[in-house]
Amino acid sequence: MQVGDMFPDFTLPRDGGTMVSRDDFKGRKLVVYLYPKDNTPGCTTEALEFSAALPEFRAAGAEVVGVSKDSVRKHDNFVAKHGLTIPLLSDEDGTLIEALGAWVEKKNYGRTYMGIERSTFLVDETGIIRRIWRKVRVKGHVAEVLEAVKAL
Repeated sequence: MQVGDMFPDFTLPRDGGTMVSRDDFKGRKLVVYLYPKDNTPGCTTEALEFSAALPEFRAAGAEVVGVSKDSVRKHDNFVAKHGLTIPLLSDEDGTLIEALGAWVEKKNYGRTYMGIERSTFLVDETGIIRRIWRKVRVKGHVAEVLEAVKAL
């Protein structure tokens, strides 16, 4: 996926068990952030920061959703443990994650494996990707995304 592409269609379960699709966000900006795993330090910080900033994103006309391969049950536990307010979508089979080009080879302590590249996509009201952040560093990221939303 590249800037200017239509964000892929999706329908995924979210924490709480309901289904969420791309069409649910028609007419609104959408921030979709992909993260590796619930309850890990970087992912927890990112989820807490997006949750804290959700009122500002909504004031700017945007919604925020997180996506990982974790199950709905794991998402429910993550949300309850940390009081998260953003929807967390479960892409267990990785269809959306792969379509976005975020299922990549990673290396850690000399071990090579496949995993989710921490990425964020800013989608406009018509479903077009307007900005992509790859290999995200958590510190300062939410503020940067919020500024991009306000500028769109």
